[in-house]
Amino acid sequence: MSARVYDAIVVGAGPAGSAAAVLLAEHGHSVLLLDKAAFPRPKLCGEYLSPETARILDRLGVLKAVDQAGAVPIRGMQITAPDGTRLEGRYPTAGAYRGYRDHALAIRRLSFDQILVERAKALPVEVRERHRVEDLLVETDRVVGVRAADVHGRVLEARAPLVIGADGRQSVVARRLGLLGAHALRRMALLTYVEGLGDFEDLGEIYVDPPDYAILNPVAAGVASLSLVVPFGHAAPFAGRLETFFFARLKQLDHLAPRLAGMRSVAPVAALGPLAYRVERPRHGGVLVIGDAAGFFDPFTGEGIYAALRSAELAAATGHLALVGGDVSRAALEPFWRARDAAFGDKGRVTRLLQAVIGRRWLANFVAHRLRRRPDLLSLLMGVLGDFVPPRALLSPRLIFGVPR
Repeated sequence: MSARVYDAIVVGAGPAGSAAAVLLAEHGHSVLLLDKAAFPRPKLCGEYLSPETARILDRLGVLKAVDQAGAVPIRGMQITAPDGTRLEGRYPTAGAYRGYRDHALAIRRLSFDQILVERAKALPVEVRERHRVEDLLVETDRVVGVRAADVHGRVLEARAPLVIGADGRQSVVARRLGLLGAHALRRMALLTYVEGLGDFEDLGEIYVDPPDYAILNPVAAGVASLSLVVPFGHAAPFAGRLETFFFARLKQLDHLAPRLAGMRSVAPVAALGPLAYRVERPRHGGVLVIGDAAGFFDPFTGEGIYAALRSAELAAATGHLALVGGDVSRAALEPFWRARDAAFGDKGRVTRLLQAVIGRRWLANFVAHRLRRRPDLLSLLMGVLGDFVPPRALLSPRLIFGVPR
């Protein structure tokens, strides 16, 4: 069987994979994009696109399509602490930092992912849905292609100097290369869609009630996604009764339960966990991993889709230079990892700090009281969560101690 040859093969046609394929094709490279699913397809996700995500969507040429698909503008988050303290955090629209837009977006992945796949199909990208990658082609210290099969069992062997794993938390690329590792943070997310909750006033809602937290996100007219994140060990014994566990647990969140009066669930409860996992850097040349295939921590800060698209940008930039230079060795691809660390390292530290806060009732209440007295801190925090304020801005002594200018 002769193998088809491309400049790049992208495994996974979610946001990260489709974006990487689009950007590499725009550089003039031949690209094969593979996914085991047929689009449109549902995807368990908070379905939140931070304000800065709009910049990348505009670069990809899909921002208008996302708006037209009914994406809901979200201008901030209403956060309720364990003791009932309520914060209204809005994305800053004045001062030193401005987002690409002054609001985030919420849109169902069913629509969003389809828009990105269609964008890839509009370019000279060979998109093959319902093709499951079963193995990588590896020669000594380099990945040189993939072996995939369609739904009829027909085998496709394809080769390329560059393979990009964008195939999510169950990444075949990461597993085949032995990159996956466990994470100490063990939580499970349960999610459904609900109606009957009334107006959200352009804000998402977060309810912190350790050891749990819940997020309400309006995703369409009259429809919101409702997600609950709990310790994995609490949910695991109810594996066959997760829907019962989900609705019973919601009633235990004192400040959320009244908000859900009149709620109607309009979709089955879906579950995902454990949420967090680590992925090491590949030890082979010819390969990169992006999006959730490169690791995941926790959905509280909603960085998933932005991180997927931003990592695709970085991978396409490094991959293009490597392909043009004819060197796709591990060393030649190292700039991607440095750029990724620079892009996400500080945000990761903020995320871990927030996890420490929301995991302790007394600390969550203390921080909520402080943020209520310091709207400047809350505004900057929202900008950090919106991906347009550098996280280090939160560490300013003037800001932390309230020193006037």
